[in-house]
Amino acid sequence: MAAAPYLQSIDACFSDAIGEGGLGRAGYEAGLERAEAALERLRRAHDDGSLPVLRVPARRDDFPAIESVAAKLLDNTTDLFIFGIGGSALGAQALAQLTGWGTQAHVQKGLRIHVPDNLDAATMEAALSNADLRTTRFLVVSKSGGTVEPAIQTLAAMSAIERAGGGKYMKHHFAVLTEPARNGKPNPMRALAEAQGFPTIDHDPGVGGRYAVLTSVGLLPACLMGLDMAAIREGAASVLAPVLAGAPARDVAPAVGAALSLALAQEKGANISVLMAYADRLERFLSWHCQLWAESLGKNGKGTTPVKALGPVDQHSQLQLWLDGPRDKMFTVFMTETRGKGPAAGATVAEGTDFAFLGGRTVGDLVDAEQRATADTLAKNGRPVRTFHLPALDERTLGALFMHFMLETMIAGDMLGVDPFDQPAVEEGKVLARRYLAEGSV
Repeated sequence: MAAAPYLQSIDACFSDAIGEGGLGRAGYEAGLERAEAALERLRRAHDDGSLPVLRVPARRDDFPAIESVAAKLLDNTTDLFIFGIGGSALGAQALAQLTGWGTQAHVQKGLRIHVPDNLDAATMEAALSNADLRTTRFLVVSKSGGTVEPAIQTLAAMSAIERAGGGKYMKHHFAVLTEPARNGKPNPMRALAEAQGFPTIDHDPGVGGRYAVLTSVGLLPACLMGLDMAAIREGAASVLAPVLAGAPARDVAPAVGAALSLALAQEKGANISVLMAYADRLERFLSWHCQLWAESLGKNGKGTTPVKALGPVDQHSQLQLWLDGPRDKMFTVFMTETRGKGPAAGATVAEGTDFAFLGGRTVGDLVDAEQRATADTLAKNGRPVRTFHLPALDERTLGALFMHFMLETMIAGDMLGVDPFDQPAVEEGKVLARRYLAEGSV
């Protein structure tokens, strides 16, 4: 198995490197010791199959079903909507950004992808009104099949097609990704799909939504966008391999991250975790991580708060606080290979101006200088900084990052003594929303 396609560095997180704001080596070593037990439990869960997500990177048997549904959705299609929320959409969006989707530079060519994951009346109205419904297809992703946001999106889209006179072709417009029937009884979304004749594909019932990006939840959208499904899983497998091989915690990158994060929180009060990426194509990945970390670990008064930031823009909006505000943060900076890339400022154009120092430099040169300067400035001001160096930003790298942070989250949950796979506090709001709808009070 090839090594993971990234390099994690934690050198600028310790007191002997950055001063008082850094972590003592003893605290880190204690964290690594606690992580060893978590790794052993992960290995057992992989071996006995009790944690199915750990078996996903090695799978290829689900590719034919994914490709079959993708072919149906792509048949004579101009617009594709993906209906889902949280883990049912964020991973797909993170993968889509590898193609440039969702970035400022993205130009719609061929198939237009829409992921209206945040339910908003005006957004949905505009999206459906501006699409040619005759050549528009819809992928509905709902693990439980009972989530109300994708349900109302689906019913609204079906109603729009009905009003446009396409009711008799309804089954050609939709596909549904949801859990299989239990004890012979389908969930509400699956029942709807079966009644309408929509193609369906199974959501693995043993993999929670926010951990499902490496399953069909992420790979079906990836396939629709022409991405390499096998490479995504190969990247994930490269990160998991040291865990399964029995490597010590200090040689397992996600264990290092978990031990570092929790030790900094305990010893230095770093209860906010800032993840900053110097690439537009990682913006939705950061959103995916925020849900994963917050929903998995924020329990029983425990957990740290994830914050996403994008460089260079957030240097201008947040760096002042980071450097001169409370010392309650750990920083993780993702650095890409950007030197020499992008349009260049001509030397002759810049000559004679106050910007002569930019002559002959590319946009990527400036971004490279800024990402290194931000990490170094934080460290020089006693702020703990972890960095990820990404030689390439492709399917293999993103698959590796997904696996890294899923494992880091699972290990941290084990160390904190919380269940990283449930979300009990979220349910009250869902119950109240249904009640308000039933009472007609909205």
